[in-house]
Amino acid sequence: MESQEDYWAAVALLDWQVALGADEAIGDAPVDRYALDAVAPKPVPVAAERGQRPPPPIPAPESFDAPALAREAAEAARDLDALRAAQEGFTLCTLQRGARQFVWAEGDPAARVMWIGEAPGRAEDQAGRPFVGPAGTLLDRMLGAIGLDRAASDPARAAYVLHVLPWRTAGAGMPQPEDLAMMLPFLERHIALVQPDIVVCMGNAPCQALLGRAGITRMRGQWAEVLGRPALPMFAPEFLLAQPAAKRDAWTDLLAVKARLRTTA
Repeated sequence: MESQEDYWAAVALLDWQVALGADEAIGDAPVDRYALDAVAPKPVPVAAERGQRPPPPIPAPESFDAPALAREAAEAARDLDALRAAQEGFTLCTLQRGARQFVWAEGDPAARVMWIGEAPGRAEDQAGRPFVGPAGTLLDRMLGAIGLDRAASDPARAAYVLHVLPWRTAGAGMPQPEDLAMMLPFLERHIALVQPDIVVCMGNAPCQALLGRAGITRMRGQWAEVLGRPALPMFAPEFLLAQPAAKRDAWTDLLAVKARLRTTA
């Protein structure tokens, strides 16, 4: 019978051999492992063993510049109908996959003021129209307070309204920068075709897209410039519904738009 000392000595010797790299047991017959490496069997795919076709190879991702392609498509549009078709058919924007309807502009394109709001919400997505529901009702009242109406046929009283994006976003927060960058060429072309006297950016998203910065609380009421036209940041109707106390600032901004119309040829 072996003593306990002999057992632990054998364990220590085995540990020493493993540390040196001898981690496999040796059989009775010698094996030439150099010969085995030369004729190593090819691995058999699991799908072939099961009698199934192997999955198709994953294609390499395409390399493209989505904003550049969007700008090319937008600049090719010679009128609003062509621009709408180009934007609605721009499949690189993934927002349309989760949206129900494409939301275009509304009102007389000859209107002197273009009102650009945040991304469409649930109500706009269902109706396929900009600014419907409570936010749309509030916007109509705001426009009416300075003598404007998006249903008016007279350009002097008309209002042209749209959203910074034509599709509903996944959440209620700020749209993703890549979505804004992708749709910006269409928005800029939209402004160039309509040629409004004044652009009103209602909310952070249109300010970020057109002015390159956000922070509507600090920016509101301060005139800026968009494509050579005067632009005024102001609160969005959705924000005013949540923060009624801000309606006083919105009224001040509306009066500023009305005064600017009197002095702008």
